[in-house]
Amino acid sequence: MLDPKGRVAMISGANRGIGLAIAKTLSDAGYKLSLGARKPDSIDTSALAGEAITHEWQAQDAGTSSQWVEATRAHYGRIDALVMNAGVIFPADIETGSEDEMDTMWEVNFKGPLRLVRAALPALRDAGHGRVVNVVSLSGIRLMSEGSLGYSASKFASMALTHAIRQNGWDAGIRATAICPGLVDTDMVSHVQTPDGEFKIEAQTIADTTAYALALPDSASVAEIKVNSRLEAMF
Repeated sequence: MLDPKGRVAMISGANRGIGLAIAKTLSDAGYKLSLGARKPDSIDTSALAGEAITHEWQAQDAGTSSQWVEATRAHYGRIDALVMNAGVIFPADIETGSEDEMDTMWEVNFKGPLRLVRAALPALRDAGHGRVVNVVSLSGIRLMSEGSLGYSASKFASMALTHAIRQNGWDAGIRATAICPGLVDTDMVSHVQTPDGEFKIEAQTIADTTAYALALPDSASVAEIKVNSRLEAMF
């Protein structure tokens, strides 16, 4: 397993929910952090055990990806890991939802992460054992429900991106893992009611899974980790 102490990790969407849980977990483990969000002032670093910097990252603003990577590398001198967690969801299906909403999901859930990893790849190659975790969704491997076509389509693309990263960076020691959770107890799905006897996944569970994936050695590449809180026939 890779020793996290002293390694530098970038985390998008780190101001709340899964991203904040990941930040706390990685900080406790010994990572130095660079945390990105649309409003970096909204990231509370006071609860983190180790060093952390914040930076603006707008998935829909191409320039902020390279700016964030450059600022991280200037501050720490290296980037060892990239956790792509930011995402957005709107109800959009065959007959419902606007094209603007579908375009926003495509931009935030796929193109933003693509821009970010393109900017970070040189530093990840230089690290020798670069790691990428993409928080995708179970919606990236199957259509969740009526009204989820637009979201699932963007997450299918996000899954493809993860596999492309793994293939592109393999010879340089880069390993990429897609973590695919079901419903996680965050603000994004606070309106979703679960049936009696079912529950939502805790954000901490996804944070622990992320830390595990980042620590795996080069010889143990795990392409996908599916995390569910209910029984589905396909799992």
